This record gives sequence, structure tokens and C-alpha cells, in this order.
Amino acid sequence: MRSITKEKNLNGKVILLRLDLNVPLKNEKISDTTRIDKILPTLNFLIQKKTKIVILSHIGRPKGKIIKQLSLKPISENLEKNLNLRVKLIDQNINEIKNKKFFDNFDEEIFILENIRFYAEEEMNDLKFAKQLANLGDIYVNDAFSCSHRSHASIQQLPKLLPSFSGLQFDLEVNALNKITSKIIKPITCIIGGSKISTKINIIKNLIPKFDSIIIVGGMANNFIKYFGNNIGKSVIEKNCDEIVAEINSLSKKEGCKLIYPEDVLVSKDFNGSSQIKAIDQIEPDEMILDIGPKTIDQITNIIDKSKTVLWNGPAGYFENPNFAKGSIKIAKKIIENNKTNNIFSVVGGGDTVSLLNSLKVVNNFNFVSTAGGAFLEYLEGKKLPGITALDQHV
Repeated sequence: MRSITKEKNLNGKVILLRLDLNVPLKNEKISDTTRIDKILPTLNFLIQKKTKIVILSHIGRPKGKIIKQLSLKPISENLEKNLNLRVKLIDQNINEIKNKKFFDNFDEEIFILENIRFYAEEEMNDLKFAKQLANLGDIYVNDAFSCSHRSHASIQQLPKLLPSFSGLQFDLEVNALNKITSKIIKPITCIIGGSKISTKINIIKNLIPKFDSIIIVGGMANNFIKYFGNNIGKSVIEKNCDEIVAEINSLSKKEGCKLIYPEDVLVSKDFNGSSQIKAIDQIEPDEMILDIGPKTIDQITNIIDKSKTVLWNGPAGYFENPNFAKGSIKIAKKIIENNKTNNIFSVVGGGDTVSLLNSLKVVNNFNFVSTAGGAFLEYLEGKKLPGITALDQHV
């Protein structure tokens, strides 16, 4: 991959900039600007280099149909305020625009083409559509890491047709993920949660040979607690996963990776109830596990203290109820404490974990917080992402 920051000859070039501006909208108003905020450095860099910028992006899943509620107009207006520059939304059919000279008809230097998923060809990964897009610029830049697990025309086909580069946010994402998958500073620990172990099995299997400790928390820890002979009451559990747990346990022993699951927990009879500390062999049939207990918290924080690198994906409990947020909060505070003294490199990913950190207003206290979702998880599985592969095969 080549970073756009290394390219010297940018003055006057038309840049096709693929972004992920798929922000949440309520009544056509943006309710969370995180994804916009993250790509501003790339936009400001290209503005300083006196380029003409043509943004390609999407909102939602219109499935090749024009849906007014999924227009990029609110994003265009938000960018104007953030950049203090005029931004032109182009709602003309892309297939009717002949070439990049089209943009000379306007005074603006920043353009947004209307929702690229209004075109069925985008998700069909249509080469002809990609060639039409290529006619509209001189250089392609991908700053949409979070879309780069998609085999779509503007992600996989387009970079093969123009000189292609990664954007600043894309570089940050890949560099952070490399530090927990290939350029590792040990000891390295993974704290992984979520309700379904089957969705994380390939991540865990890929990380075990590289990591010193894998800590299982959240709903998926219930599978381990039950597998090792304990009653879990009416706790959330994914069925038919004993073979997966056995495989993870066996692989961790083979690779010398310490596998940790809760030794004590917080339970309640319903999600809205108060908490009670229980050892994992004391859980009653009418109780459910909703957080990790104090002994488990101490064990995890001690491991974090001994780690140089930490990956955290998935909260430790049902944090929506403050009675069961303590485990997640303690983990966050311990990582932050070690970050402040530069003793640790921390990477956080996953929607629920990011939501927790946002609610605590501590997102900026971690080295890197990923909002990439599926791309983040697939990278951790060791999969080759189409968007990265395409940039590696650049023109």
C-alpha cells in the first residue's frame, strides 16, 4: 500500500476519495459524527495540497434504488461547517457524467457524488461502473477501511484503474491492527466478549498462536463456565458450542497461550435487577450471569499490568444496567491508567465496546479505537480484505 501522504505530485489533481460516511440519521439529521470527524485530517491534507476532491460514499442499504431519506445532503452540509468551505452535492446520474472536466463547471473544489449505493452496480462489483468512476478523477484514495471487507466497485475494482493510495485514517487503522497481529510488542493480551462465541471463533483461533493471554468475558464466557462443569442458571448461552470451546481450550494449551474465563460473577434474576456476587459453582437455576466478579476483575487488571499490548473487543457484562457495568469500567480504567504512563499500546474495537467508552467519555484515552466493525473483525481473523488487496495491486 502507498499512503497519499507520500505522494508529492498532487497539485491540481482530481482525487476520487472513497470515504465511509455511513453515519446514523434521525429525521435526516446526523446523530453521531464520529465517522465524519475521523476523515477530516485526510480532507484537510488534500485541501492543503490544492487538489480537487470528489467524494464517493454511501448511507444505509438502498439496494440500487434512490431513497430520499438516504441522501448524502446532511453530510455535505456538515462537511461545509467543519471545513469552512463550500461543498457541492452532485445528484446527477454518475453514468451521465462524461469525465473529470465536468467539475470545472463549478466554483467549488470539494464535491460529493450522491449515495453510491443508489447504483446497483456498486454492490455488484461491476467493472464497467468502476471504469465510469475512473473517468472522473486522476487519483484514487481509499480512506474507508471500514468498507474494505466489501467486494464493491468503488472498493475493489476502482483502485486497479487509477494510481491508488490509502488515506490518513486508513493508515492509522492498519498500523494499529498490525501492532496486534504482526508487529507485536509482548506480552500481549486479548480481552474478548460478545454474546456469540461462533462469531469470534476464527478470531480467537488466529490470535492464540500470537498472544500470551486470551480473556473470555461477556455472554460467550457462559459457554466456558458451563463446559467446565458449572451450572449457569438461565444465563444467555449459545447452543451446540461445546466443540468450539474444546477446540479453543486445546489450541491454547498447545500454543502456550493462557486462556482465562471468569472465576466469579455478578448475577441477578432479571436484567433490571440488583447484583449479587457468586462463585461460578454457586449459581442457582433462576439466576443469570450479567457481569464478572471482583476476583475476576483483579485477575484481569493484574494481567493488563503485565502486558505491553492489549486488544479489547466486547464488554465484560450487561453494561446498560449500571449494576453490571463495573467489570467493563474497571477494565477501561486499568488500560487508561497504563496508557497514561506509556506502559501499554491499546486497541479497542466493536460497537458495544465503543458505545461503552463513549458513554464514559474516555474514547480519546486509548491508543486506537476502531469503528470499522466487520472489516476490523475480518482483519483479526487473518482474512485478506478486498480493499487492502486492491491497494496492494495499485496502478
